[in-house]
Amino acid sequence: MSGRFVRSSKYRHVFGKPTRKEQCYDNLRISKNAWDTNLVKANPQYLAVNWEASGGGAFAVIPLNEKGRLPEQLPLFRGHKAVVLDTDWNPFDDSLIASGSDDGKAFVWRVPEDFTLRTEEGEDPKDVAPLKQLTGHSRKVGHVLFNPAAANVLATSSGDYTVKVWDVEAGSPHLTLKHTDIVQSLSWSANGSLMVTTSRDKKLRIWDVRQETPAHTVPGHAGAKNSRVTWMGEHDRIATTGFSKMSDRQLGLWDLRDPKEPIGGFHMLDSISGVCMPFWDEATKCLYLAGKGDGNIRYFEYEHDRFEYLSEYKSGDPQRGVAFLPKRGVNMHENEVMRAFKTVNDSYIEPISFIVPRRAEVFQGDIYPPVVGTKPAMSAAEWFDGMEGLPPKIDLESIYEGEEPTEIPASSKPVSRVPSSSTMLSPSKQDPDPLPSTKAPEPLKEPPQPSAAFRGPPPSMKEQTSSIANLASKYDDKADLSSSDDDDDSSSFEEVPKPIERQHMAAKPPAAITEAAAITRKLSSPVSPTKLAAPVVSPSKPASSSSSLSHPPPAPAATSFPGAASDQVTLQDIKALLESQSRTISGQSEKIARLTAEVDRLKTTIGERM
Repeated sequence: MSGRFVRSSKYRHVFGKPTRKEQCYDNLRISKNAWDTNLVKANPQYLAVNWEASGGGAFAVIPLNEKGRLPEQLPLFRGHKAVVLDTDWNPFDDSLIASGSDDGKAFVWRVPEDFTLRTEEGEDPKDVAPLKQLTGHSRKVGHVLFNPAAANVLATSSGDYTVKVWDVEAGSPHLTLKHTDIVQSLSWSANGSLMVTTSRDKKLRIWDVRQETPAHTVPGHAGAKNSRVTWMGEHDRIATTGFSKMSDRQLGLWDLRDPKEPIGGFHMLDSISGVCMPFWDEATKCLYLAGKGDGNIRYFEYEHDRFEYLSEYKSGDPQRGVAFLPKRGVNMHENEVMRAFKTVNDSYIEPISFIVPRRAEVFQGDIYPPVVGTKPAMSAAEWFDGMEGLPPKIDLESIYEGEEPTEIPASSKPVSRVPSSSTMLSPSKQDPDPLPSTKAPEPLKEPPQPSAAFRGPPPSMKEQTSSIANLASKYDDKADLSSSDDDDDSSSFEEVPKPIERQHMAAKPPAAITEAAAITRKLSSPVSPTKLAAPVVSPSKPASSSSSLSHPPPAPAATSFPGAASDQVTLQDIKALLESQSRTISGQSEKIARLTAEVDRLKTTIGERM
């Protein structure tokens, strides 16, 4: 057996399944702008793509059920005067989307009912106009992100070094978070009260949004290239990707309570030059990393304050943009736990399904826990007034059965800020899977690991296969051996060698005591005439030391004297045996003295040579 420990996990065998070209979204003109963005965003109904358009910026919305080669002319969402840099879907309204552009504005759009890309023959496609215009930034708007708990609260980052938080219904910014450089990435906490940002000044900032002040400002990745950040759902943990000074791609896990440095330091992923895009799945507690410029998507499982490597989806087609579908949109009948959409050659989008290999034909509740639905925890006005809370969740089994989603009320104890969250996610008190406190710090004490927050390098498939085969053969051999032993035991009932072997293993009493005990038993028993007639063994010849220690000499028999003199003969025998043993002990003492003198002489000789 190889000795490699195999960690138990429901998601250890998750694999990525690509899609045939006929089932992809083909004939697209994806934007070639160099701004660092994901290019695509997805929800259970639509897919948004930044479009390469002339005469102003635009993006396309593609219904997920319209696959294959799309028409040459599509209805676009036009209104920006410059290229669209980023889009984001409202988490509680699948038809509401926001966009940010190089023209310094953010727009809010609504997808028309029964929206389709295919038009009647001879009919020109009709473009969609914006629903709201959010004006307030002086430079380009690089990122837009909806609040995950409150309805119609939008955050936008700009080249003017600010992040503005908008009430979409009112169309005005209420809060401004000022930075010292361009914001490269931002992410909300699960209850929408905190935000984390990374910027070009290599700082990681954790904001108390409604106070408009950073609660923590710490050094982030030291590399000059862009870094990304994602809040890990309801955990008080943050995951970042970036580069080292040597341009190696890194992954960092941060504790909100003590973010001075990442837990266990930065973990090096590889030396590829493309930005690594992180995506967090709260239901499975898995982190997906998709690299720009390569076709690989690797995924980790978060457990005990560390990222456990699961596997990697590898493809020869490089990607510039990736989007992940919310959990309520996956295909649960095929045990799909996540679905990604990657851009290929800026001409088509390929869906990738991440599947747990199971044969069950019923709902798998252990891999589909309740997830956030389409109902917010509060309104925008309540959020700006200081309210906090998690949105209610839905039971995925109702969706599996084709029914209306069954709502599960949110926890009565809302996820608050740093004080209460510190107890919620301490290493020994995690909410999802409480474990004994003695097991939580164990990963931090493993010396072979490069860092306390990551496990690597991962075993290959060949190593796992050989390890399982060796384990199976080991138990097979043991079973064969035990069965052969049983056959040997049952084949013969007359072999009794064990009592003789036990005499050698047990500590033996002195020979003289053994002889005396034997003679005592002899005296207590009646003397038969045959024994009196037995030949006499002369005790005058001393026994050797080896024979006296291993096999006691037989007790001398009595001579052919009358029965009244047998006691005197026996006492003489005892006296002779004692004298013999005394001579033997004296001889052994002399040998020990000679050996001791020889050892002393050798020590003296070696000491003189040294």
